[in-house]
Amino acid sequence: MSKARLFQFLPSPFCAKVRKILEYKGVEFEVVEVDYLERKELVVASGQVQVPVLTLAGGETIVDSGRIAMRLEELFPEPTILPPSWRGMHIALTRYIESEVEEAIFRVKLPDTMEYWRARGADRLAMWRYVRERRYGPGFCDRMVRERDANWEHMREVLVPFEHSLGERPFLFRTIGLADFALYGALHSLAFTGELKIPGPALRAFFGRVDRITASLEPA
Repeated sequence: MSKARLFQFLPSPFCAKVRKILEYKGVEFEVVEVDYLERKELVVASGQVQVPVLTLAGGETIVDSGRIAMRLEELFPEPTILPPSWRGMHIALTRYIESEVEEAIFRVKLPDTMEYWRARGADRLAMWRYVRERRYGPGFCDRMVRERDANWEHMREVLVPFEHSLGERPFLFRTIGLADFALYGALHSLAFTGELKIPGPALRAFFGRVDRITASLEPA
């Protein structure tokens, strides 16, 4: 295998995070868009059905975005996603982003995600709804559609500290790192349809800045 392979669902914030870390580190890879119902290739590669999964060029397979990020940092330490002076802060803030922030954004993006899967077939939408309602309870998806305005307001409140911080600097800390890629992944959920729905000019600028990153970082 000459390239790494990233198994993903396009709407997943965790897959967006991994894609951008791969691009930042200059790791050559190809994307395998997993069918929501037919996951045989994913199971063969990883022994389970969740994404993201990364199979490296040498054959090693890693499951879970956090484990993937740490393994990439071990194998490709430059450019780093864990600057030594801010390592602990990046790890701690990443945990917050991938729990509190992602949960707030998930509820807002749910109607768009439903439309994404509806366009790919009623059976895929039905399975997606089943998985969500098994976790959150019957009627959850329809309730999130009804409560979208309230969910938007809550999401804006959660994102206010990030808007303020990014109004003063290009990234969350002095240099780009893991928390920036986690926040990019969460915000990608508000942009994957092609319509940018990210609230706040500083957050929109941040998303565009990280979205343009490849193996060379643009000047701040």
